[in-house]
Amino acid sequence: MINVTKMDTFLASYAFFPLVVLVFPLLALFLAFSYLIYSLFAGKSIGDPKYSPVKGTVFHQLLYFNTLYDHQTQTAKTHPTFRLLTPGQSELYTIDVRNTEHILKTRFEKYSKGKYNHEIVTDLLGHGIFNVDGDKWKQQRKLASYEFSTRILRDFSCSVFRKNAAKLVGLISEFSHAGQVFDMQDLLMRCSLDSIFKVGFGVELNCLEGSSKEGREFMKAFDESNALVYWRYVDPFWKIKRFLNIGCEATLKKNLKLINDFVNGVIKKKREILAIQQDFAGKEDILSRFLMESKKDPENMTDKYLRDIVINFMIAGKDTSANTLSWFFYMLCKFSLIQEKIFQEVKDVTGSQESKPGLEEFVGSITDAALEKMHYLHAALTETLRLYPAVPMDGRIAEAPDVLPDGYRVEKGDGVYYMSYAKGRMSSIWGDDAEEFRPERWLNNGIFQPESPFKFIAFHAGPRMCLGKEFAYRQMKIVSMALLRFFRFKLADEKMNITYRTMFTLHMDKGLPLCAVPR
Repeated sequence: MINVTKMDTFLASYAFFPLVVLVFPLLALFLAFSYLIYSLFAGKSIGDPKYSPVKGTVFHQLLYFNTLYDHQTQTAKTHPTFRLLTPGQSELYTIDVRNTEHILKTRFEKYSKGKYNHEIVTDLLGHGIFNVDGDKWKQQRKLASYEFSTRILRDFSCSVFRKNAAKLVGLISEFSHAGQVFDMQDLLMRCSLDSIFKVGFGVELNCLEGSSKEGREFMKAFDESNALVYWRYVDPFWKIKRFLNIGCEATLKKNLKLINDFVNGVIKKKREILAIQQDFAGKEDILSRFLMESKKDPENMTDKYLRDIVINFMIAGKDTSANTLSWFFYMLCKFSLIQEKIFQEVKDVTGSQESKPGLEEFVGSITDAALEKMHYLHAALTETLRLYPAVPMDGRIAEAPDVLPDGYRVEKGDGVYYMSYAKGRMSSIWGDDAEEFRPERWLNNGIFQPESPFKFIAFHAGPRMCLGKEFAYRQMKIVSMALLRFFRFKLADEKMNITYRTMFTLHMDKGLPLCAVPR
C-alpha cells in the first residue's frame, strides 16, 4: 500500500523545486546589485562642498559611450572638475591647468598609474612604460631617453620617414589617376606601422604596400584590442566575461594571442640576427638596445618583458602620429585655404616654386633645416593636436589624501584624470575661438610659439613627458610635406560626419574617405 503522507510530501517538495531554482539566482542577483549600489555611493561625501560635484557613476558612461569625450566637454563647461563614482573610490575629471600640473609635476611622487588602471590594461600593455611606475618605469625611460637623444636614431628615423612618405605618395598617385576614393586613415596607419617597426625594431613590415598580410592582421587585432580594453572601464562584468571567455573578452583574448605571437616572432628573429652578428654597437633600432640590456639582466628582462616594451613603443609610434595626421588632413579638407597656405610654405622652404619636382628629388630636399623652417605646418599640426589629441584623456591615481589647487579634496585610491579633448575646447583656456581650427594662434610674426605643456597636454607633461615628441613631429612633417606637394585633398563626401571611436587613442570611427587631385 502506498503511504499517502510520504507521497504528498514528495509531490509537495517536487513542486517546490522549480521555485527554489528560480528564487536563488534572483536573490543572488539582488544581493549583488545591492552590494554594487552600496559600494558606489557609501562613504563618498556626496554633497560635501569640499569634494568635487558628483555627475553620475562610471557606468552612466554607457549611455553616451560613443560620444564620451564630447559629453565630458559639455560637462566641463559648467563643472571644470567633477566626479564619477566607482565601487570603492571616486574618479575626478578635470580641465583645470593647475590641477594638471599638480598631479603630473608638483606632486608627481604622490600619484601613480594605480592598481585600478593597471588591472584593466595589463593584458594589452603589460609592464611597458605606459603602465608601470617606479624602477621599471625609470629603467625603460632611461634607455629610451638615451636612444631618442642620439644622432644616429635621428638620422635613421628621418631616412625611414622619407622612404615611407615616398611610398605613400606613389600609392595615392595610383588612386588619384584611377579616380578612386581611398581611406586616408588606413594608409597613414599602415605607413606609421611600417615606420615604427623599422625604426623601433629593425623590421621591414611592408604593410603599406600590401605585401604583409600578417602585418595587416596584426594592425587590425591591435586596434580592436585597444577599443575592447578601453570598454572595460564601463563594463562592470568584464572580469566575469574574461573568466568565462565569452563576448568581447573572448574576442580580446583571440586578438591578444595574435598580437603576442607576432611580437614574439619579431623578438625571436631579432635575437637570431644579433647572435649571428655578435655586435650591438652602432645598431640603429631601439629593440637592439633593449636586447643588449637583456643580455646583462636576462632574469628580469625576459621575452615577455620585451614584448610589453615593444607594444608600448608601437602604440606611441603608430597610433599617435597616424591619428593626428588623419585629423590633420580632415581639417585641411574642411579648410582649403589653410591647405593652400601649407602647400605654399612647402614650395617656399624646399625651393620647388617653378616646376613640379621628381618624387625622389623632392623627398631628398626635406632636410632637418627645411623641417625647422616649416612654422605654419608645425602650427597647423599643433592646432590639430589641441582639438584632436592623440590621447583624449589620461590621468593618475592618488597614493595618499590630497587637496587639488582648485580646492577639491582627493582621497587615497581616487583617480584624477585630465581631459585633453575637453581642455582644447575650453574658452576659459584658449579664448572665445577655442573651438575654431586656427593655426595662427600658435604664431608670433610667423614664428611658432609653444604653450605650457600643462595647458597643451597632447604630449603629456612633467617627468613623464613624451620622449618621442620631436620624433613624432618629424614624421608628421615629412609625410605632410610630401603629400601636400603632390596632391590637393578633398573629402569624398562633403556631407559625411567624421567622428571618433571611443578608445585609448583618438581613432576615426569609420575611416577618412578622401580623393586626391594631382598638383
